Amino acid sequence: MRIMDPHIHMSSRTTTDYEAMYAAGVRAVVEPAFWLGQPRTSVESFIDYFDALVGWEPFRASQFGIRHFCTIGLNPKEAGDPRLAGVLDILPRYLEKDGVVAVGELGYDSMTPQEDHAFAAQLALALAHELPALVHTPHRDKVAGTRRTLDVVSESGIAPGMVVVDHLNEVTVHEVVDSGCWMGFSIYPDTKMDPARMVAVLKDVGLDRVLVNSAADWGRSDPLTTRRTGEAMLAAGFDDDDVDRILWRNPVEFFGQSGRLDLDTTETADAAVPAEFAGNSIMRGARA
Repeated sequence: MRIMDPHIHMSSRTTTDYEAMYAAGVRAVVEPAFWLGQPRTSVESFIDYFDALVGWEPFRASQFGIRHFCTIGLNPKEAGDPRLAGVLDILPRYLEKDGVVAVGELGYDSMTPQEDHAFAAQLALALAHELPALVHTPHRDKVAGTRRTLDVVSESGIAPGMVVVDHLNEVTVHEVVDSGCWMGFSIYPDTKMDPARMVAVLKDVGLDRVLVNSAADWGRSDPLTTRRTGEAMLAAGFDDDDVDRILWRNPVEFFGQSGRLDLDTTETADAAVPAEFAGNSIMRGARA
């Protein structure tokens, strides 16, 4: 089973997670820029964060045989903070970098006018840079938020096939299925989807334009839920080709629209080898 996790926040995870993911079949990940759990207070803090997403984290993933890509954007949770309005001005420099395969996460948290502005501005950047867009739907009032999301996408002029509307569930998927946008589902304990519910959705809407991710982050989450979903699909009567389509070919097709999805992989690296990035390795201190 080969897996590309199209939405996972590896900056929040450990090298043990990378090892377990590789063993489970994960060979590529996409890490969207997101909220760190605590409000940032300046544009400069985003610069350091974006630099890590295009620098250190791809290096760290490579030490475990996994290709790391990212999406860059001003996340909805912080889009309304006036201290961070300048983040929109620095995005273009990052949207030209190798390994950046979409604009995101963008979209809504509380559906405020400030979020409206940031959402529309970033869809315009996606159009200008010919990149896909990864859109976060709000955790509250999801149906209204999903409908409003689709309205903004339609008004932006971006092709629906260049947009994935993420964090969908059984209730909201039917708002998106006929829009032409891709449909993203997060298999995340307690608050989003689980493998059995995901299988039921796949039986309902089919396999076209569906992305399944773990959305694993600093919360109570599991970076192996993509694998568990594949196993649940097989147990429910889907075949190996169906699983490969959902867990590999679909995300490759969507993010491949960026023209930057280089999936040449390396064998798992030995952590004892002192490979370095900017003078640092994944080893902390001398070996005992």
